[in-house]
Amino acid sequence: MSAVYIIAEAGVNHNGSMAIAKELVDVAANSGANAIKFQTFKAEKLAVAHAEKSVYQKDTTDQGESFFDMIKRLELSEQDHEELIVYCKSRCIDFLSTPFDVDSVNFLHSKRMEVFKTASGEITNLPYLRAIGQLNKKVVMSTGLSSLGDIESALAVLMEAGTPRKSITVLHANTAYPTPFSDVNLKAMITIRDAFEVDVGYSDHTLGISVPTAAVALGASLIEKHFTLDRGMDGPDHRASLIPSELSDMVKAIREVEEALGDGIKQPSASELVNHAAARKSIVAEKDIAKGEVFTECNLSVKRPGGGVTPMRWDEFIGKLANRNYSRNELI
Repeated sequence: MSAVYIIAEAGVNHNGSMAIAKELVDVAANSGANAIKFQTFKAEKLAVAHAEKSVYQKDTTDQGESFFDMIKRLELSEQDHEELIVYCKSRCIDFLSTPFDVDSVNFLHSKRMEVFKTASGEITNLPYLRAIGQLNKKVVMSTGLSSLGDIESALAVLMEAGTPRKSITVLHANTAYPTPFSDVNLKAMITIRDAFEVDVGYSDHTLGISVPTAAVALGASLIEKHFTLDRGMDGPDHRASLIPSELSDMVKAIREVEEALGDGIKQPSASELVNHAAARKSIVAEKDIAKGEVFTECNLSVKRPGGGVTPMRWDEFIGKLANRNYSRNELI
């Protein structure tokens, strides 16, 4: 089993500050995550001026600020991207970014991006999906707000454009920030895997680390999770994000779970073989038995330790004659 790929989702939690962005890179690298992911967009390409904020964005940001003005101040420039790519390399962590328009796709491609992560909101954006599909790169596609039909259509666009199925990982997701546990529906990840024969993962917006850890136990090959330096910071996504210590705890828990999953072969492990004699039982003499005496259910018993005749052979001994004398509690 290959290791689960863990994306620490910085998103726009840098608040437009390169100093904060680099600090987020440090946190992600120190946590043991495989990658840190930002977002690539130009406000003018992402939304019209009168576009409304989502429900959670209205709750977590200035009510007087429009969606357009909010995302405008959260843009990363091309120079910012280049600086972050170099910094991520210096910290030995993969740089990823989600593009939100075709121009951003082309820009990231020019920076030799090998993995393209699509946001849930872009799953019905045909020109965008086609532009990514034509690149024949690895694609990680989030599916919040989606039905199986939406996923099928998006996969068809990507594959018809030139990206093979084997290069696509589909992430089960829910776009509520935070997602109520009752709405997570982790089993849908299995449904997606079985329906489309693709690698699957989970993009998590719940509070805490239990759900992404459980997703790994169910077979997720990739986990994405938002994190921040401080949940009290101003910005749309901070409240539903992990703090640095929690991100480290999540990575640790995922690595423990994937190690615990093993290879699926049911056999004694090396660590438990030392308990064989102590845990198993043997056929023993329940009382003194003389040579030639018949073994019966009254003079035989089953007790620890193991190492003697297994009790699974009980029926072979009942009615047989003892070939020597046995003392009480002696192994037969």
